Amino acid sequence: MFLKRVKGVFTSVHNKFGVALVACIIACLFAFSAQAQNQQGERGKLEVIKDSRIDSLIAHRGNLSKGMVRGAGLSSSYGYRVQFFIGPNRKSAFDAQNRMQQMHPELRTYINYAEPNFKVKAGDFRTRLEASKLMQELRGTFTSLFIISEKINPPKLDANPNMQ
Repeated sequence: MFLKRVKGVFTSVHNKFGVALVACIIACLFAFSAQAQNQQGERGKLEVIKDSRIDSLIAHRGNLSKGMVRGAGLSSSYGYRVQFFIGPNRKSAFDAQNRMQQMHPELRTYINYAEPNFKVKAGDFRTRLEASKLMQELRGTFTSLFIISEKINPPKLDANPNMQ
């Protein structure tokens, strides 16, 4: 019984001492952080040294995002493609792609595999009308033709915008 009372008093004194110690440490940390902030406000100046080409790159990137630089837009946007083949046979898909490239070498062609079928598409058209014109041309050659709306690659532009 006596030991329980001594133990209880000891733990209560120990807990109070621990709380006081933690409070003292926190107060010291606040004092040091306030002093550090005052010293930072009184320090010298910062000089940034950078290459002058960085400014031109930043300006060029801004022009790209606004679309002011012609032929340099690398981002894709939504448009239309003509799907002219769908089937499970890989060789048939590549044969259809070759036929399309022989008929229209200026068009990009794309093969996608979505189990269990290969899908072959052509073109990067911004309007549905452009895609439907190609679809009309292909009616006699390919049997299953669809206009698909999806992300397209930007069309190839001339390297020199002044030559037209």
